[in-house]
Amino acid sequence: MYKPWDEEFEVWRSSFLGIQAKDEEFNKLSKAWMQKAVDNKFSYQFDWMGVPIIQMPGDLVMFQEIVWKTRPDLIIETGVARGGSLIFWASMQKLCGIDGKVLGVDIDIREHAKRAISGSQFNQQIELRQGSSTDLDVFEKVKAFASPFKKVMIALDSNHTHDHVLDELKLYADLVSPGCMLLVLDTVIEDLKVDPDREWGPGASPKSAVIEYMNSRQYEFQNMVSFETRAALTVAPSGYWMKT
Repeated sequence: MYKPWDEEFEVWRSSFLGIQAKDEEFNKLSKAWMQKAVDNKFSYQFDWMGVPIIQMPGDLVMFQEIVWKTRPDLIIETGVARGGSLIFWASMQKLCGIDGKVLGVDIDIREHAKRAISGSQFNQQIELRQGSSTDLDVFEKVKAFASPFKKVMIALDSNHTHDHVLDELKLYADLVSPGCMLLVLDTVIEDLKVDPDREWGPGASPKSAVIEYMNSRQYEFQNMVSFETRAALTVAPSGYWMKT
């Protein structure tokens, strides 16, 4: 069980987090900044160990903290993109002294992502499965792969439509181990202006899907609001959940 290294400091900074959470001006500015950041493709500007990661820096700090505190020996992420997130998860496991694996699932794993992963120092730690994350045959293979592991964490970051994310939740949420995290990413879509080039948007987003799903699973998952509050400029409002 994780314990704060300095309990007095933990209490002190938590008091300011409470102030931040209630600061309407701060939160309004953060929301406006996020819209501008998305419009300007801000999150596309960052690499992890030389590979594009396409995540917000504040979320990455939260992600490393989650790995340190919960110590998952298997991290499954749907959505591979350019491979940076998988390399990030593997590097965090290594830094935290966790003997584990990272599994990426994507309907179309591009050659540049395969090259980035195979050329990284974590190539023996990362596994890939190509196919739709909601295809039952693909999921059964993922489930079989996950079965020997003791602490399984899930990050959903593939197709962002309501129906797809809801289907992912119905499958993958049950793989999460008690004390480990379920991350539903890009829930911020719910709070952004509609992108006419996308199938998703407010009312039909990862956030609408996770809210619908958790309405019947709140006894089993706890919304870890402190992560999104501390990240402030996050892609995952209402997206940090711990299996209780």
